[in-house]
Amino acid sequence: MQKILITPIAFSLLLVADTLGMPPEPVFKAQDIDTEIQIGYGIAIADVNGDQKPDIILADQHTVQWYENPSWKKHVIAENLSTRDNVCIAAQDIDGDGKAEIAVGAQWNPGETTDIEQSGAVFYLIAPKDRTARWESVKLPHEPTVHRMHWVLAPSGKWELIVKPLHGRGNVNGAGIGSRVYAYSMPDDPKAPWSTSLVSDFTHSSHNFHPINWDNDPEHELLTAAKEGVFWFGRSSGSWKKRQISESWAGEVRDGKLPNGQRFIATIEPMHGGTAAVYTNRTESKAKGLWEKQTLDQSLKDGHAVVVKDFLGIGSDQVVVGWRAMNPKGTPGVRLFTPLSPEAKEWRASELSAEEVAIEDLKAADLDGDGKPDLILAGRQTKNLRILWNKTNTAQR
Repeated sequence: MQKILITPIAFSLLLVADTLGMPPEPVFKAQDIDTEIQIGYGIAIADVNGDQKPDIILADQHTVQWYENPSWKKHVIAENLSTRDNVCIAAQDIDGDGKAEIAVGAQWNPGETTDIEQSGAVFYLIAPKDRTARWESVKLPHEPTVHRMHWVLAPSGKWELIVKPLHGRGNVNGAGIGSRVYAYSMPDDPKAPWSTSLVSDFTHSSHNFHPINWDNDPEHELLTAAKEGVFWFGRSSGSWKKRQISESWAGEVRDGKLPNGQRFIATIEPMHGGTAAVYTNRTESKAKGLWEKQTLDQSLKDGHAVVVKDFLGIGSDQVVVGWRAMNPKGTPGVRLFTPLSPEAKEWRASELSAEEVAIEDLKAADLDGDGKPDLILAGRQTKNLRILWNKTNTAQR
């Protein structure tokens, strides 16, 4: 399973070892915990039942379910929330009781950008006392083409649900007014009307976004990938401010730290694209303040997920990308990229998975408490939910 590829720019580093020593090779052991999912649109990782163990929550085509750690018993908590597919999910303990609250995006219909009844839906799920039973759904206002959502901590100290559509209202072929991204604030009674505030309204064909907290500063921040490029959004109070990081159309975005401590972002470009890239701000353009791009790979087929974590226990992050190979057709896969020098001028590519899982979503979390992040994969055509247990020998460091 562990086929190692060395990129051309990394070959020279095999001749002279880094002063820190070469990073260990990644080793993962696969376990399917469900082989009968329909699509596996979205994965969230959170403690659902309050036992202090991270559970896996899945927004499947017409059901929402969570898998109980460590037995991975499946509990369906919602079904047929809308007439069309579920598309995204967000889970977070927002009230401090140790148990996750869950929101779901549904009625996935990207071709309809005007009719809010036929495209898009947002639901907050109210947990019963028995969290393995069905949860009550509360329908919230929404824009068409709801596509991604996250719980994000607001300057007030309360959690807000931020929901991003793929397209703006009335868009045709990704053109028209921008996608309206809103932050939802929950009232004391979640069945009462929720207030909303605008985060942004100018991006197009914006596939994904990611909450960040750079340097633990008072800002509450996001990275957004869109047709216009990657943007940082932040606020300490009041309205959001933005800063552009790249101009290339990106579909996925995550952030991490290099061996030298420098921040980077990782992308798949364009939306559903074939290129994996990283950006650093080591040589900012004086004109636009854009970060420097480094291409890692241009062979992905229908790239659909990125995660960034320290899987190898080396004190800095690696990049994992997943693709589903639907359009263009090909062999799906998961690949891990490891920087081989402090400045990350060279990267090693390691194959973690191939045709076994056609990646629709991909998350990372330490599921067994051994201090090493594992990978959780949802496969579309392959219809499986799989854990890749991290068995990397970090002791060699």
